[in-house]
Amino acid sequence: MIHEVYSKEDRRIPEVTGVILAGGQSSRMGSNKALLPYRGGRFIEAIHRLLYGIFPEVILVTNNPEQYDFLPCRKVPDLFEGAGVLAGIHSGLYHSSNPAIFAVACDMPYLTDALIRHMACRADVGGVLIPESPKGLEPLHAVYGKGCLAAIESTLLSGQRRIVSFFDRANVSKMNVEQVAYFDPSFDSFKNINTPRDYYELRDGERATEQHVEEERVSTVRRSH
Repeated sequence: MIHEVYSKEDRRIPEVTGVILAGGQSSRMGSNKALLPYRGGRFIEAIHRLLYGIFPEVILVTNNPEQYDFLPCRKVPDLFEGAGVLAGIHSGLYHSSNPAIFAVACDMPYLTDALIRHMACRADVGGVLIPESPKGLEPLHAVYGKGCLAAIESTLLSGQRRIVSFFDRANVSKMNVEQVAYFDPSFDSFKNINTPRDYYELRDGERATEQHVEEERVSTVRRSH
């Protein structure tokens, strides 16, 4: 288990690498969703910024590194090309300078700092720590230890691509629904953006929130005068 030993000055968690998986085809979106405009930048920049505040090392797994030149982090390719998301997790683990990684998809806008920290501090370098939502296990928001590499490689060599395919050969710990809800009662951490409609709803919702916050600020200022 990784212990919470970071200082007040640097609250980044040692011995765990943040890994962003950017290998999807974005076929339902029609364009690379990682590069969509979001909060004054690109979608993936917001995710990188959050992870960099948590982990001393952040890696982007992509087979198209030239598309992400603007990101100040190491870019690594899949070692099992064309083998899906499990290959991305494998590459992140293989290239990580630390004994464990927190792996997340590049299209999850509602990541929760406290939940990620809680999970990372409980990383098992020999296994998997995976959260559970009302929809089931969430393998694209999980912690993987380097001890899983052999099992993942065997799974990929056998032609299996589902992330959970190697779980019967690894030590898997689950963070149940009640435990996750303590940090994220609405389970928004696991929502992703797959279609243009998802993206527009996200932007409209954030604009409405920003407008409400501004109205509250103006109202407070007026009451104080």
